[in-house]
Amino acid sequence: MATELAERARNAVQDRAELPGMSLMEHLDELRKRLVHSILYLLVGCIAAGVFIGKLTAFIQRPLTDINLKLTQVHPTDAINFDIKTALVFGAIFASPFILYQVWLFISPGMYSNEKKYVWPFMSATVGLFLAGAWFGYRYVLPQAMVVLVQGFGRNFNHMIGIEEYTGFFLAVILGLGITFELPILIFFLALFGIVDAKFLLKHFRYAILAIFLVAAVICPDPSPIGMTIFASPMLVLYFIGVFVAFFVHPDRRKKKLAAKES
Repeated sequence: MATELAERARNAVQDRAELPGMSLMEHLDELRKRLVHSILYLLVGCIAAGVFIGKLTAFIQRPLTDINLKLTQVHPTDAINFDIKTALVFGAIFASPFILYQVWLFISPGMYSNEKKYVWPFMSATVGLFLAGAWFGYRYVLPQAMVVLVQGFGRNFNHMIGIEEYTGFFLAVILGLGITFELPILIFFLALFGIVDAKFLLKHFRYAILAIFLVAAVICPDPSPIGMTIFASPMLVLYFIGVFVAFFVHPDRRKKKLAAKES
């Protein structure tokens, strides 16, 4: 499987070699410009998040407050660090459409003109899938994790959950699931550049299922097979959505469609 993927990647790179190129300095200058713009958008997003910092920190703590627990400040700087991290995370979320647009502007010179039409579907799907994964984690994973870990395994102990520890756990779940839900976007680009196609993905779907259940076993707070299946189900759906996307965007299909129109 790895050898087949490497061969497809080499063919895709050779196919792209026909595109008009940029010099190394031009690439570096373009990268610097996009990074500066992205940082500025991130700063604006953080300022906007800072305006609503009280509501946002309460939003983060809700999985705990729902089971009548409060965070414990064990260091004098914990509270201010919590506010700063909250502003950074939500600032990045607020700025993500603009940052993604900068990413698209950086990679677009290496794409064919007919491929650039995917910019708005790409941005919408990327942001939407990330937010869907984050919402799934916040709505289902975190509350269930708090119940299982605190009221289940920790029922015989006093609970003093530190701000730093909870923040790290919260971000791991939310960001992890948000990134995991980007699976169709990853497949989209692999198919767009001709590295994989729908046939390849269906042929190796057993390996994908194994990988998905391994991820579900890591993020699922319930160690039972039923719990892991519940968490793996959305990722399986996303994988087959990716297969559907790959079928339509693979270069071979688009070339055949173009040839049919010309004939």
